[in-house]
Amino acid sequence: MGKDGYLVKGQLGTQEGTTMKLMQNKKTKELVAAKFIPRVQGAGLTKNTEREIVNHRKLVHPNIIRFKEVYMTDLALVIVMEYASGGPLEERIATSGPLAEEDAKKFYKQLVDGMGYCHDQNIFHRDLRMDNILLHGSYFESTLKISNFGYSKSSVLDSMAKTAAVGAPAYTPPELLLLAQRSDGSAYDGAAIDVWASGIILYCMLTGKLPFLDPLEPNAINAKVMQRIVNGRYEFPKDQVKVSPECLDLIAKIFNPKPDLRIKTSEIKRHPWLSGLPLQVEPPPTSLEQSPQTEDDIITVVQRARERRKKAAEATSDAGSTAPQLGLCGLHDMNKF
Repeated sequence: MGKDGYLVKGQLGTQEGTTMKLMQNKKTKELVAAKFIPRVQGAGLTKNTEREIVNHRKLVHPNIIRFKEVYMTDLALVIVMEYASGGPLEERIATSGPLAEEDAKKFYKQLVDGMGYCHDQNIFHRDLRMDNILLHGSYFESTLKISNFGYSKSSVLDSMAKTAAVGAPAYTPPELLLLAQRSDGSAYDGAAIDVWASGIILYCMLTGKLPFLDPLEPNAINAKVMQRIVNGRYEFPKDQVKVSPECLDLIAKIFNPKPDLRIKTSEIKRHPWLSGLPLQVEPPPTSLEQSPQTEDDIITVVQRARERRKKAAEATSDAGSTAPQLGLCGLHDMNKF
């Protein structure tokens, strides 16, 4: 469809050097979200962009934001995707406070369903966090949607699928902190990384706080915090938040500092805390509902955008321009979940 098929309706914010816009399909009137990645300035238009889009296209599930298409303009590469009307889960918590246990259970089950589906496709998100979890629908009937596959890896597409430490510091599991201290190319289990991050999200939903941060320095990722993470040492505010023993048991199993002993996604689904909930919110769509844009089409568009960016950057350099650079965010705002 491309740029001529949409009307820009508003801004949805910025994220790591990119701009998110609300657009409307001119033909169907459907509202969509679009990520605009600058092509000339130093934003994230790299090989990772290609991987993000290819991975995202493969994922067709009710708890994952649906990829629709990618196209190129003179200034940006544009990724069009499903629009989640309820916004980020972190905004719900910031506005209305922590969730009741039953509400947290419903959302966490949907998170696990989407996460497990990714893992079944040999794709690991590697950057699950509160602001990458979106809600769609009315306030009381929201459906959880996983978004932002910029750090995702596929063991099928990538020969070194699980060796680079990425993601938000407050969500970093022990094995990644230990990996950062080594230079031997050690691999880690991408599924276990996602499970750990899902536990951070569950803890946030129930308490409104991050589990391993120092209450006296809530914005700092310091040596003390990293030691807590490495040891899997946290406290649940039982005097402030009342939850069932089954819920606390699941959180403890998720925060096992040894990834090989950490609870697996399949085991989470069978855990007593989630018993009684449906196996899936709704039947997953078939592969026929993938974007009609093929993987080869996507790679061609991204590579053309990257090549044009390179030429434009060379021309700018030759002209002696000092255009400002859009840098990637290294540390996420610790005031946000």
